[in-house]
Amino acid sequence: MKAKNISKRRLSSIKDLKEHDLIDRAHNPAYEQIETTYAIGLSDHLVTTIKSNSQSQALRKQYIPDIRELETANDEIGDPIGDKAHEPVKGIVHRYPDRVLFKIANVCAVYCRYCFRREMIGPGSDALSADDTDQALDYIRENQNIWEVILTGGDPLVLSPRKLEKTLKALNEIEHVRVVRIHTRIPIADPKRVTEDLLESFKTLSSKALYIVLHINHSDEITNQVKEKVKQIHNTGCTLLSQSVLLKDINDDASVLDKLFRELISINVKPYYLHHPDKAKGTKHFRLSLKQGMGIYQSLLGRLSGICQPSYMLDIPGGYGKIPINLSYVEEIGNGRYYIKDYQGNTHLYADE
Repeated sequence: MKAKNISKRRLSSIKDLKEHDLIDRAHNPAYEQIETTYAIGLSDHLVTTIKSNSQSQALRKQYIPDIRELETANDEIGDPIGDKAHEPVKGIVHRYPDRVLFKIANVCAVYCRYCFRREMIGPGSDALSADDTDQALDYIRENQNIWEVILTGGDPLVLSPRKLEKTLKALNEIEHVRVVRIHTRIPIADPKRVTEDLLESFKTLSSKALYIVLHINHSDEITNQVKEKVKQIHNTGCTLLSQSVLLKDINDDASVLDKLFRELISINVKPYYLHHPDKAKGTKHFRLSLKQGMGIYQSLLGRLSGICQPSYMLDIPGGYGKIPINLSYVEEIGNGRYYIKDYQGNTHLYADE
């Protein structure tokens, strides 16, 4: 009976959202247009979390469609980080010499409204066939410079533990691959999918380092269920990191990020990346300026322990890769002398001798 109730609460359409009073029940053709353009998905866990924390707009805005998604700014594109330009074989993105993305899943358990791959994933998108997967693995085998493989998608953890284990086993047998990284939203947004079988599949990587990167943007997402599942993942011996997106009206506040990063560290998750939002179509309402983002990030430097601080990153539109976004703290003025700016914006003179 419990499984039946869960199935009923998995929302994947505008009709479902209306039935659960997550959007206005009045007819609005804009919502139907969104449904035909971008995937919709909320897990039963998210439905429960949103309804039990009705004051949290941070949760609702991340997952519930907004009619502003139909507005496409002039500089927004379908592939904002340029995956296609670096795809030597289907499923592989090889942008940097020593690592590749392996997009082994084309769907997610939930669909974030700001997703940079929102036009490439979801029901009906082009999934990898068995032959595609074999060719992708052959590409990794044949490229000795590939030191790290990053499993992404979609969400790799939507795959059955058996299928995930098969992929991990294949990677485990490739000598020059030393690190495997899995990027996932599952433990945060649909924790019941973290089963004993899934945890066991991680142990297939007996000769590699395994890093699991959790996508999380707000401390309201860290429920007791999430904490328990993160603990179980940590106990498998992998290293846990997090990535967050700096989102307007969701976490664009130093105190909000402060709380998130402290809570992550307290559950053995190291904040890794804070992404400036990508220019995906229909996501302008999530973006703030680089200047605003740098100001928020600077204010975190003096209030947070170093272990709590992620790197603030920009993925340059067009496929040119990620760069750290930094204010200039050092200005050379000649003869081994520099002006040094502290985290409060004050300037100090520093000399090499």
